[in-house]
Amino acid sequence: MARVRLGDRYIKQRIGAVDDVHDADGELILSWDQAVGVAIVWCERQLAGGASEDDPKAPAVTETIVEVPTVNEVVSKYVAMRDARHSGRVGRPVKSGANRLTITIDGFEFAKSGLDKLSVAQLEAWRSSLQVKASTRRRISNDLKAALNDAYVSYREALPADFPSTVKLGLRQPGGEIEEDSNGVRESQILSDRQVRAIVKVAFEIDDTGDLGRMVLLLAATGARFSQIARMKVSDVQAEHGRVLMPSSRKGRARKASFARVPVGSDVLKALNVVTVGRSGEAPLLERWRYVQVTATEWRRDYRGPWLAAAQITRPWKEITKRLGIADDIVPYALRHSSIVRGIREGLPIRLVAALHDTSVVMVERHYARWITEGLDEIAAKAVVPLI
Repeated sequence: MARVRLGDRYIKQRIGAVDDVHDADGELILSWDQAVGVAIVWCERQLAGGASEDDPKAPAVTETIVEVPTVNEVVSKYVAMRDARHSGRVGRPVKSGANRLTITIDGFEFAKSGLDKLSVAQLEAWRSSLQVKASTRRRISNDLKAALNDAYVSYREALPADFPSTVKLGLRQPGGEIEEDSNGVRESQILSDRQVRAIVKVAFEIDDTGDLGRMVLLLAATGARFSQIARMKVSDVQAEHGRVLMPSSRKGRARKASFARVPVGSDVLKALNVVTVGRSGEAPLLERWRYVQVTATEWRRDYRGPWLAAAQITRPWKEITKRLGIADDIVPYALRHSSIVRGIREGLPIRLVAALHDTSVVMVERHYARWITEGLDEIAAKAVVPLI
């Protein structure tokens, strides 16, 4: 095939057959050198004004040229999509974590070039330049990978065939980063049952509405993520079965069930009874007061609405840890870590622990390997037999 660009389109035409099976004859069957010669003559003729009588009989094919965007344009589109999605969840215009990507590619030459010019070396150099924790580097790299892969779907006909491989190889995670995070969850983030009870107790004490207490209670009882609990409905509480239906997270690409059945104690169900009796099954399970400012120093309760963002728990959480004298680096996610480790220590199958917490066996084994080993010590000891 010979192809030449004319303005905003390509003209493509068959000029002969390859000599893979039969020897070249210089007319119908062409060797490589012959094909190059014929192609040059044909292309020059097209650029000079068109066809002549000795052109090949096969009709030329016209292709519209697709101009590929720059990396900057692709990233901007991706960030805007993420911002819009995050704003929709929160209920107001906010920026998502993807905005870090825009900052990190600023100043790199490849960001100003078209996608078709992207190379593995450029992506590797950019990734290596990120002076952040390994986990943060992974998140930012995954954002760029998602942006580039999304663009490939739209512009694949104009991009090199190996573009997906370029993205995959250029943004791959070096083995050293796995080692850096191999220690998994820090021990300080694993709370004892006594500490968890104390946190729940203080959460109810510092908020007379009980809204904060119920949120912290469910975080502790289920080990779910804040975003999952915020999406729960009244009908997700199944007191008669001693469980709640936990909506699945939006993390990961794998197709999964829409919810997980998570057993909870009668004390948890009793605390939730206040917000379930007499309410529509489709209503948000947990709500909190919205406030309106009436004077420079006075705020008044306005209306109740669902929890929107994990940041809404940041300030009261600091008050909880301060009252209990807990270290400042303990975060609400510690309740999830503690719930997972509790299940492991109780001898639950790892697959069940993963399912109850809406994660994978691989993730549990990677981040909680120490506690898995400790929890199996007693079982392993039963396999020891006298040998002397």
